This record gives sequence, structure tokens and C-alpha cells, in this order.
Amino acid sequence: MARPKKTAKSESATAAEENETSTDETSAIEDGKILDYITGKPVAENDKERVRQRIARALFHEYGISVDDMEPDFKVKVEESGRSSNKKIDIAIFEPGSNHTPENVRRLVVCQKELKVGDRGAYKIRDHEQAAKDLELLKDAMAACENCKYGLWTNGLEFFFFQVKRTKFDVKFNPIGDWPLADDSIGTRDVASHAKLRRADPEMLRTAFRRCHNFIHGNEGMPKDAAFWQFLYLIFAKMHDERQPNDARRFWAGRFEKNGQLIDEQFDPDGQKAIRKRILPLFEEVKKKYSTVFRGNEEITLSDRALAFMVSELAKYDLGRTDVDAKGAAYQEIVGTNLRGDRGQYFTPRGAIKLVVSMLDPKPNERVLDPACGTGGFLTATLAHLAHKFQAEKGIEPGAESTQELNSIQDRLGEFVKKHLFGADFDPFLVRAAQMNAVMASNTEAHLFNINSLEFPAGHLPGRAEAEKVAKLGTMDVVMTNPPFGSEIPITDPNILRNFNLARIWERTEDGGFRNTGRLQGRVAPEVLFIERCVDWLKPGGRMGLVLPDGILGNPGDEYIRWWILRHNWVLASIDLPVEVFIVEANVNILTSLLFLKKKTEQELKAGDLGSTNEYPVFMAVAEKVGFDRRGNTLYKRSPDGEEILKDIEEIERIRVNGHFVERRLRRKRKVVDDDLPLIADAYQEFRKKNKEPGA
Repeated sequence: MARPKKTAKSESATAAEENETSTDETSAIEDGKILDYITGKPVAENDKERVRQRIARALFHEYGISVDDMEPDFKVKVEESGRSSNKKIDIAIFEPGSNHTPENVRRLVVCQKELKVGDRGAYKIRDHEQAAKDLELLKDAMAACENCKYGLWTNGLEFFFFQVKRTKFDVKFNPIGDWPLADDSIGTRDVASHAKLRRADPEMLRTAFRRCHNFIHGNEGMPKDAAFWQFLYLIFAKMHDERQPNDARRFWAGRFEKNGQLIDEQFDPDGQKAIRKRILPLFEEVKKKYSTVFRGNEEITLSDRALAFMVSELAKYDLGRTDVDAKGAAYQEIVGTNLRGDRGQYFTPRGAIKLVVSMLDPKPNERVLDPACGTGGFLTATLAHLAHKFQAEKGIEPGAESTQELNSIQDRLGEFVKKHLFGADFDPFLVRAAQMNAVMASNTEAHLFNINSLEFPAGHLPGRAEAEKVAKLGTMDVVMTNPPFGSEIPITDPNILRNFNLARIWERTEDGGFRNTGRLQGRVAPEVLFIERCVDWLKPGGRMGLVLPDGILGNPGDEYIRWWILRHNWVLASIDLPVEVFIVEANVNILTSLLFLKKKTEQELKAGDLGSTNEYPVFMAVAEKVGFDRRGNTLYKRSPDGEEILKDIEEIERIRVNGHFVERRLRRKRKVVDDDLPLIADAYQEFRKKNKEPGA
């Protein structure tokens, strides 16, 4: 298959890039600088600053605190050893609309540089007493600001929240599990279960997931895989609890009275036991409701302290209202470090997944399958794609949905999952993880099967019978997958090989084609068989997109495979990916391509065999940049002078005033990630407007 290539920087892709930036003012920023989220001014980029910027964003997006009421590096006069000195506090938050003076300070944040935790290591998260020395500056500053109510100390992984209590004689700093929203006060036990859940900021949700998993692994000493499953049990319990009426909810960590004081349950042994008493029956309900996921013998084996920590960490978020993409990214980050297998199971980077889904553009009435689904990345990206479509249809800004609109979108996603979403994997643990991912995205179980897709419809694994009922070969509208690939994991079982034409030995014919000799090869790479199996699963006219190693599309010895592909399919598109795509997320140094096909009808196949030829254009592109380098560092677009480009972005700001969200629009400058994949997706849509899909 000859493949003339256009780069993602040329022709229609360039047009998409120009459209993205032409209406906005652009400027540049020198190396080593980032824009402060609060002031919009350049500041030096370092480990501590990245923590501060993430917290500032969360204060705005999660807590509804206006950036107008924040100030970075605010000087506070503190008393140390009988002497006073001015100390810079990383973020000060003031009474809304007031002057930025010490008397008007209401909250203070002290940040330290982010902890580095290796893939195999785990940081033991400290309690307040163990971190006492680090907390001294925050406490001194809170004491000095006489009207300060709350404080936070964080290094990006540890978060210590405080509420200030003042008496005539002293100032106390009571540990609390979280801050209230912008205009709220902290509730008591009676209102804890009715607390306002909030839509999660993507970065903070990833942080929360990391904190939970790290606490079990680092503080409890559990192996990483066991910690992972305990974490997922609680995610399921949380999702199930969100569907209950407010007065029946149990996934919360509140406050209770003890010795005349209100204490957070999270920090008291009696409170921790109360949390366990609520959660264990909730998990028993989860196991019964999701019998396809749970065997029934699963147990929450966390200590009271660890369970209370995780419930407190997750309870504040409304996972149902949080963006599907944000949940998927947070989930995949935890999954990727725990379930990466040794059978070619390299999890697909999210950028490549989104490109495949965008180009295939699955419709709400189409049946979608991933026959090597892993943890469900393609499936949940399909749900995110459809959710954004549903929002666009109704003119809804993401995050601004009313409860009625949100329920309507979730109901539509749930119907799609029940009727049209299918996945399969050889690994039963990955099937469970994928099902949990699907439920987190849609509140509904997908049709996921523990089968060997290359054996199907034969096989011995437990999902075969159910898959044969609802996911027969030839019944899918869209197939997308990243199959296991590599010569080190060949398929050698003749019982599997004999079911595939591409497992035969092929000979070249005089007319330049190939002939199937009928003789079996002794070993075939799995990705070759997956090409044929994906085509088998499609309806005539169905579309597929899959990740393949570059060799299949270029090696002289694989020409018969390319001939077979062209005989049975129309080629819609081919995208070359750079090595960075997999080297960062899967530690695999391999060049890959995305191949998009449309299955020919029987009539089209016969016409081709009789010599009928139809010339048609094929979309081709080369992705040179994917937003990060080989070390995983984010790459930004640069000017000809080498400075990073800034672009004006319009954002919708939602601030809580008197219990209600008030909306305003503001423009802020932001660096532009150097990623060709979204541009390629846009260019493909433009290409299709001018060039109709080939075939019926």
C-alpha cells in the first residue's frame, strides 16, 4: 500500500491551526517562566511554583473563590522567638471585594515543592503531628491575621487543612478534612451527608486518586495491585452512593461532638469506626448490584484510618457531574502503574485514543466494540465524545448543566452503554478494571467479556457464551482497538491460526496480487490476526481504527497483508505517530501508525475481484509533535525566536455568591501545547467535507 504523506503542518491541517489562533491575540514568554494563574504575570517555573499554580486553579474551579480575592506572595508579619518579621505566604484569600490587607485575610495557603514518588516507591503520607515542623509557618501566619478562618499546607501530595479557633487566651488550629466552598461554613454531623458535592478540577482529581492509592500502598504497606483493587472498590461504592437520595447517602466523612468539641471523623478513632459502619453495608449493596463485576467474596480490608482517609478524600467530589475525560485521565493514571501486563498490553495514550474516536465519530445509534479493551480507554473516550455531542446539541457549556440537563445526558449515555457499547479482553483483571471505568463514566455497566477475541466464537473463557448472544461477528458499526503486538508474543496454536486467512502462506500471482496457498504459518504476530478479526466483527460498511506497528504498513515481507486489507476494505486514513507516543506512557520504543478502514460490502468485494477499480482519496498525515517529549515534559509552541507562545483564552468564571453560582467571562493568556493530534482530527473533518467516504 503506497502511502504518500502530508504532514500535520501542511494543507488542511495548517488551515485548522490558523483558524485556532487567528482570532486571538498571541504573545510570547521566555524559557523557564509560566504565567501566574492569579495575576497573569510571568513567574519562574519550578517544582514549588507548579504546586502553587495547581492550588490556585483549584481554589477557583473547585471552591468558587475569585482570583480577584487572591494574592500570591502576600506578606504577613509573624512572631518568631520574640521577634517579628515579614514572611511571604504563597496565597492569601480575602473577604470578597475587600482591600488586600491583613485584617481582611480569611484563608492562607503555604506550598512546598512537589514530592517525587517513583513508579515502584511510595511516600508515607504524614499526619499532622508528624508534619508539625513544616506547619509552623502556616500556623504563625494564621495567628497573625486576626480574622483568618482557614489554612492549608501542601506539597502537592500531602494536604493539611485547618480551621482557626480563637479564644481570649489562645489560638487553636483544628485539623479538618477539607475547606468549605467560597461562601460556606463547615457543617456538623447533621448536614454532612447533604454537603454540596463539587465538580472536580482535572488536576486535583488526579491528585486525589494518587493520594488515595499512595496512602494504601505507602501507609498500609499493601502491594500496589492489592491497593489498586481496594481503591476501585471504594470508587464503585462512591458512584453507587451518588445515585441515592440525599437522606440515604452514606459515603461521607462528617463531624461529631466529643468532649464538647466538634471533631472531624477522619481524625478520631471513634469517627473512623463510624465511617466504616456506613461504608461496609454500602459495599455489600455494590457487590449485589454489580454481580458481573464482583464475585461476592471481595472485602474492604483497609484499616479504619486508611478507609476514613479515602472516604474523606473522595466524598467531596460529584463524580457524576465531573467531566468524563477528567475521570478517565485520573483513572488511567492509577491503572497504568498497576495493571500493565507482559503480553503486549501497553495502554494506549489518551491523545491517540481521542484522535481515533474523533475521526471515527461514533453515533448514538451505532454499536461500538474494542476487542482488546484493556482498561477501557477507547470505550470511555467514546462516552466522552458522545457526552460532548449531547451538550453541543442542547447548547450547554460543560460544567454549567442544570440537574435536569445533567440527568438527561447521563440517561442518554446509560442507554448507549446498555445497548451499543462492547469490549473484550483476554485478561479477567483488565475486564473488571474496564467495567469499573465504564461505570465511573456512565453509571451503567457495559457489555464487557472475558474472552480471547482471536478464538471467538470458540474458546473456553467465561465470557464466550454471553458474547456470542449479543456481540456476534459481523454486527458492529465501529471497531477501535490497540491490539497486543510484537514478535515476542506470537500466536502458535493451530486451532486459532486455522480460522484466519492471514495466518496462511501467500504466494504472489502474475497479475501482481496474492494467492492463499491454504498452508498454515507456524507463528503469526497477534496484531496481524487482529486486523482480520476486527474486519470480521464489522458489518459491511462498518468503520474501524486500530494502532499498528509501522512494519505492517511498510515491510516488504508484509505486502500480502496490505493486499488483503485493500481487497476487503476501503482505506479511510493513515496517520504516522512519533515514538514519543508510546515511549512515555508505556516505556516502549516503537514507531506506530493509526490505520482507519471501512469494510466493503459483498457486492463491492466481488466487483473488485472482477477488475473494477475506483480511485478515491485517502487522508494521510504525520504527527510530529504530541504535546510532550521523550521524558514526558510538556512541549509548548514557540515563536521563530524560540520563545513559548501565549494565546488569549476566554474562560467562563463561576463564583459562589450567597449560595448561588454567578457567571462571568474573562480572558487570560495561556501557553499553547504543541500537539498535532487535535489538528489532524480537525483536518480530517475538513477533508471529509470535501471528499465523501468511499463505498456504500
